[in-house]
Amino acid sequence: MILNKFTSWITFGILLFAIFSCKKETPEQAVAKLPVEEENADGNLPYKWLSTYSFFEGELNKLHQNSELLEYSPASSLFTDYAFKSRFVSIPKDSIAEIIDGEINFPEGTIFIKNFYYPEDFRKPEDKKRIIETRLLILGSSGWEAYPYIWNEAQTDAQLKVVGGQTKVKFTNLDGKEQVIDYLIPNKNQCKSCHNKNEQMAPIGAQIKHLNWEKTEGASPKNQLIVWQEKGKLNGFESPLSHPSLINYEDKNQTLNLRARAYLDINCAHCHNAEGPASTSGLFLDYEETDPLKLGLNKTPVAAGKGAGKFTYDILPGKPDESILLHRMKSTEVGVAMPEIGRTTVHEEGIQLIREWILSLK
Repeated sequence: MILNKFTSWITFGILLFAIFSCKKETPEQAVAKLPVEEENADGNLPYKWLSTYSFFEGELNKLHQNSELLEYSPASSLFTDYAFKSRFVSIPKDSIAEIIDGEINFPEGTIFIKNFYYPEDFRKPEDKKRIIETRLLILGSSGWEAYPYIWNEAQTDAQLKVVGGQTKVKFTNLDGKEQVIDYLIPNKNQCKSCHNKNEQMAPIGAQIKHLNWEKTEGASPKNQLIVWQEKGKLNGFESPLSHPSLINYEDKNQTLNLRARAYLDINCAHCHNAEGPASTSGLFLDYEETDPLKLGLNKTPVAAGKGAGKFTYDILPGKPDESILLHRMKSTEVGVAMPEIGRTTVHEEGIQLIREWILSLK
């Protein structure tokens, strides 16, 4: 009898300990504990594991592309909390992309692959690194669909997590300072917040103006769209001068105006254009826009709410600290910060560029 009571109390104590010691796991912690399961590449997309697609050869975290993948880079890169990125596109065998009416039309089955990672030390970017996530954009019969994959702690694979996730990232920046950020992995539905054209999911960086530049290919720079065409994966690219192109906003050999416009295009214009989700704002920040008012100069906001702060104009020429645009770039507050998702930190270099540009405006 005494032994039974003692055993019951021990069992009760273990149960209480289990209940009160449990903590809610983040999605990436859950992924880290799961064994990588065998999965057949049966064509029913999306797969549960990134490795099932066979995009990369050898150790998955080395990201050595297979012979069918095309590597690409936009001339200017969207800011994502200082994350490094590697980008690839898989165009199905015996299929080809076509340039029609100034846009690249990709065949069904095309998959864009974007890896987000952080070197342990930004001064040694090729040394130890941690891959946080891989985002896939897959073109199916009903259009584009986005799928986020979160890498496990062992860096052996990444699992599909449509709910997204959050993780702390530590790194040493270029100034040798230790940094810690709360990195947010968007959920499947949030992807459409940016990848949106006329309310349909669409790629951002895979536009001619972003890809029409010379990227180092082997021993020497070569226009990447010419490379695609030579590999039989693109039709209709006549010549670099026949199509629009953007510059790299980090290239200080370019004019201040071109650098600022390139920055705003890649970071803001996916929403702020006539066909984007922010079209009703009347603020269009795409590279092609020439109307000063639509660019925000001396323009009052349509419905910025608390995002406008105490300021009156989207851009007040010569006065960056009285411009709503810069005010929102400097904020991390929900409802004020722009872009609305994709960052939890402030892009200091981008702020400095846009500050100098607004100062130069008359």
